[in-house]
Amino acid sequence: MADHYDNLETRDPALREREQFAALPGIVTRALTAPGWAKHLAGVDPKTVTSRAALATLPVFRKSDLVALQKEHPPFGGLNVTPAGKAKRLLMSPGPIYEPEGHGADHWGAARACFAAGFRAGDIVHNSFAYHLTPGGFMLESGAHAIGCAVIPGGVGNTEHQLEAIAHYKPTGYIGTPDFLKILLDTEQKTGKDATSLKRGLVSGAALPASLRDELRSRGVAVVQCYATAELGVVAYESDAHEGLIVNENLILEIVRPGTGVSVAEGEVGEIVVTTFNSDYPMFRLATGDLSALLPGASPCGRTNIRIKGWMGRADQTAKVKGMFVHPKQVAEIGQRHPELSRLRLVVGRIAEQDSMTLLAEAASTDAALAEAVAATLQAVTKIKGVVTLVSPGSLPNDGKVIADERPVG
Repeated sequence: MADHYDNLETRDPALREREQFAALPGIVTRALTAPGWAKHLAGVDPKTVTSRAALATLPVFRKSDLVALQKEHPPFGGLNVTPAGKAKRLLMSPGPIYEPEGHGADHWGAARACFAAGFRAGDIVHNSFAYHLTPGGFMLESGAHAIGCAVIPGGVGNTEHQLEAIAHYKPTGYIGTPDFLKILLDTEQKTGKDATSLKRGLVSGAALPASLRDELRSRGVAVVQCYATAELGVVAYESDAHEGLIVNENLILEIVRPGTGVSVAEGEVGEIVVTTFNSDYPMFRLATGDLSALLPGASPCGRTNIRIKGWMGRADQTAKVKGMFVHPKQVAEIGQRHPELSRLRLVVGRIAEQDSMTLLAEAASTDAALAEAVAATLQAVTKIKGVVTLVSPGSLPNDGKVIADERPVG
């Protein structure tokens, strides 16, 4: 069985740099036909963007600005080269942020991650990422299809029905969040439905602490993880070496000091900034808001691209909970719907190897009915269930923090 998806993964690093930066001016030229990029990159000569130093002179584009830009210039903020009507799918992520999917094979660059997870042509893979509006299900499915796998489109929820499909089709691979894989295996034990065919998993969208990885392995499923966003596709993926996440071949990654476009030293934690070669919906120095650090050297698995340590938190206060982004403005909306509340603080944690949310809300009353009403609003706004704890006025810190992510890193 081949160890790598193709020869690009094992290129000499210097050759990779030359080939990527030889191709980048053409992508910049194409992007400048889109009004959004023409405005953002005004004055940039595409012929000069031929090195990392030259790329670093381009202005950073912040993902946090996409919502407002897309409202001002729908549907994609003027950043799409291919018209919306010629896209394959038109998708929507929480925020809301809107994304197009092009017609090209493996549009999201997910095949390498699927291959590194051990999926091969002829395998059956169960996909538990959402297919409703959001790109997650389609993103990873396209990678499995590019390899030659058959995919069960499980989506989210309906745990017992998904187990019935697994018991019937006997997939060897799993795609989804690590939390939901644990739920499937726990439900298997309770119901007696057979999920023992699952042997390998590619997980994303939630933290994968060592304790959860070990538990899943002890129950027969070896998992690796990938880091992906709706605008960029799969940015980096883990191999069976389990030494960091290897950057994908279809993009250029930088780690910069948060709030700037200045690269940090290897090993220093900073914000992930990515440039893609997507001819339909290119991105140039997109600041993701996620933190990581570059690892020294190359992976023992033989792939030679740079590696990141993995997801290490947020450069802003946006948090990803159970695979969904939760934004500070959503917490503010809860406060607007309940004027009897004053200061709010959403605490994100981990309970029983699953993401958890607790909304601390200052209120003069600790009435249980108010807490229930606020909890219903929390779920309606964020699409995620959480606990609401009413606290006395003035008891929360006056530090401007709306979302406190207290999950362990690593």
